[in-house]
Amino acid sequence: MLTDINPKLPMRDKAATKHFYIKLGFQQFGNDYDGYLMVQKDNIQIHFFEFAALDPKENYGQVYIRTDDIDMLYQTMLDNQVGIHPAGHLQTKPWRQKEFSLLDPDNNLLTFGQSVE
Repeated sequence: MLTDINPKLPMRDKAATKHFYIKLGFQQFGNDYDGYLMVQKDNIQIHFFEFAALDPKENYGQVYIRTDDIDMLYQTMLDNQVGIHPAGHLQTKPWRQKEFSLLDPDNNLLTFGQSVE
């Protein structure tokens, strides 16, 4: 039986990745491992592995994160001056999801979504 999922994404610089995700409201989770980072916010964990040679232009890492208050989360990101993806501002999609997206320092795409009834 499956119980959870924790995506693993590449990072070039652990300090920069940690700083970015703390700005999003995440906290470091678990021990401080060399070349590995785990962050958590509410029930969401994202893990990162060091990939120093990563070319962000060739990184297609993506995570879709569901929320139950997309409007508040979006406003919080704006208030914290988090850069929203140019094509990812808050909007309702044809698949009945209200979404917005942003890119982390390594070009990992984070899309936040909430079902529209």
